[in-house]
Amino acid sequence: MNHLSWSNVLRKRKEEPVKFSINQSELQDALAVVLKGIATRSTLPILSGIYLDAHNDNLTLQATDLELSIQFTIPALVEEEGRSVFPGKLFFDIVKNLPDAAVHVETLDEAAVIMCDASSFSIKTLDAEDFPGFPHVDTQQAISIPFSQFSSMVKRVARVVSKDESRAILTGVLITLEGATLKMVATDSYRLAITEAQLDEPAAEGFQAVIAGSFLQELASLNRTDDPLTIALAENQIVVTYHDTVFINRRIEGNFPNYRQLLPDSYNTRVQLNVSHLVSGVKRTSILGQQSSPVKFAIDVDSQTVQLSAAAQDVGSAQETLTCQGEGENVEIAFNYAYVLDGLGSVGTDSVYLEVQTGMKPGIFKAAEGENFLYLVMPVRIS
Repeated sequence: MNHLSWSNVLRKRKEEPVKFSINQSELQDALAVVLKGIATRSTLPILSGIYLDAHNDNLTLQATDLELSIQFTIPALVEEEGRSVFPGKLFFDIVKNLPDAAVHVETLDEAAVIMCDASSFSIKTLDAEDFPGFPHVDTQQAISIPFSQFSSMVKRVARVVSKDESRAILTGVLITLEGATLKMVATDSYRLAITEAQLDEPAAEGFQAVIAGSFLQELASLNRTDDPLTIALAENQIVVTYHDTVFINRRIEGNFPNYRQLLPDSYNTRVQLNVSHLVSGVKRTSILGQQSSPVKFAIDVDSQTVQLSAAAQDVGSAQETLTCQGEGENVEIAFNYAYVLDGLGSVGTDSVYLEVQTGMKPGIFKAAEGENFLYLVMPVRIS
């Protein structure tokens, strides 16, 4: 005969039952966002869960890996108010595969039942008492920007951030506000991207933070609207609010490189090129080269042409001539072709300017008028 010990009695959780209904597609969209915050490699099982709080006809979902915390609030038909923690990925996988109809969720003790049309699932839940509370952060400065504009800016610069975790500062994007000009800067020490936008409303003076490029890319991939996104700074954290979603993440500590000293005051050669022709030419020319093989730009101002060329030992060579509008001196400069294509992929105008001082100094690609985007690339030595 098994006797219940006091520890067994105490271990049995007493949670208020939760009961709510919500549309499948709305729940799936919310879970897809919150899931980005769960811990994937933690030794704490609770961090792999999604916290649910059903209250006042709202469902609040939370997840955290103790660095990034996400909270998403959506309307729901709440029949019994309460809270619970569901296994995050499992809950999302179930909801994602349900038909687009009303989803009914009910918890009892240590399990939850999820029903939709003819489907029914029963899953074990986690203890809501073990879930870390959502951080309450005192913010000082804040800026607001239309989400579509924010997303475009991030996509231009975030691909340039370093993937080398040993230089953490370079894995982030520097965001500053100077007057009404919002600026985003990223570099991996081989190239540098800068984009700017004018904010309509006056905002926080001295706003400056380095924010993880991967986090900004996650934000930029949210459903695109013209609604405002707000970024607020705390002492060592950043708070981002968009619609009914709040993201809290750590700022990257350290000093961002002084990128301004890399930007020359003048150029000796400047050419204007058609972006799509240049992209196609670089892609064709680089076929012969290996991944890191450089593409040489031979700028001839007299004939108003740029000859692209690449050569691979024991393979062969390729050349292509593009027309341009140029001024200054004839010059040859070579770049890693993948870096060039990355930068050109962020140019939204039909034409691009290439400014060069010498073949041994960085080349600068600038979007044509109407778009503030600059992309600096370190040259490759031509043998």
